Amino acid sequence: MDGLEARELAYFVAVAEELNFSRAAQRLGIAQPPLSRAVKQLERRLGVVLLERTSRKVALTAAGQVLLDEGRRALEGLSAAARRAQRAGSPAPRLTLVMKAVGDGGMLPDILAAYAGEPDATAVEVLFCGFGEQADLLRSGSADVGLLHGRPDLTGLDSEDLLVERQVAVMPVRHRLAGRAAVTLADLDGEVMPRWAGLPRGGADGPEVRDAGQLMQLIAMGRTVAVLPESARAYAGGDVVCVPVLDAPPTTMLLAWPEKSRSPALAAFVRAATGAAALRTPDVRPLGPGH
Repeated sequence: MDGLEARELAYFVAVAEELNFSRAAQRLGIAQPPLSRAVKQLERRLGVVLLERTSRKVALTAAGQVLLDEGRRALEGLSAAARRAQRAGSPAPRLTLVMKAVGDGGMLPDILAAYAGEPDATAVEVLFCGFGEQADLLRSGSADVGLLHGRPDLTGLDSEDLLVERQVAVMPVRHRLAGRAAVTLADLDGEVMPRWAGLPRGGADGPEVRDAGQLMQLIAMGRTVAVLPESARAYAGGDVVCVPVLDAPPTTMLLAWPEKSRSPALAAFVRAATGAAALRTPDVRPLGPGH
C-alpha cells in the first residue's frame, strides 16, 4: 500500500469532523463530488470502511475514528515541521520563547543574560499567550521553547524543571485576611476563585481569566482571590497583597521544547536556563507559623 497523501488525509479529516460531505466541501473550498470520490478512493486503498453513509447521516466507523485521531496529529505535525523549517531557514534566525505574561518567575532577565554568553545563541522573540496555551503552541511549531507552570500535558515535548516556589494568596488590600501573616487553604474556603481560560474549571466559579494583568485587576476590584506562585509578588500593585499559604503545595515552573529537537540554539537556551535556575532556586521548605 502506498503512503497516505497529506491532501487526501486533510479531505478525510474535514469530512470526519463535519460528518457532512456538503459542509466539508464548503470548508475545503472544493466541489462535493471530487471530495466523495477522494474518500472512497482512500477507503479502497486502506481496505477498510471509514464512514457509514446513509441518506440521512454520516457516521465514523471504528477504523474511521482511529484515522481521524491519528490524521489530526499527522497534519499538525506536518504544519509544525513547515513552520520550524521556515524559521530555521530565515535570513535572520531567531528562537521563539512562549510564556504567559509575568510567567517567568522573575527569571527571564537572568536567562537571557546567560544565553547571550552562549556561542550558539541567536535572537530571542518572546511570544505571550494565555493560561495553558504554551504546550499547544510548542507542538504546533509556533514556538521553539516555553515556560510553563504546574504539570501540564507534555505529550510530544521534552522538559526540565527550573524553579520550585511556595504559593501565596493574592487578595485586595481590604480583604478580611489581608492583615494575616499567613493563611491556610481552609481559610480560603468559600472565596471566589478565578477560572483559567482554556483549562478545566476545577470547581472554580469566579470570572474567566486570560492573562496576569487582567487577573490582578479583578483581584484589586474584589472580584476574586487567587493562589499563585510567590514570584507574583513582583507584579502585585499597591491595591493587592500577597499572603503566604502555609499548606499549599509548592508549584513548579518548567522549561519545555519539542522532543528530539537538534537545534544548537535551543540546546544553548536550555543550558542557559538551567544554569540560571541553579543560581536562583529558592528555599521551598514549609513556612512556619511565625512567617
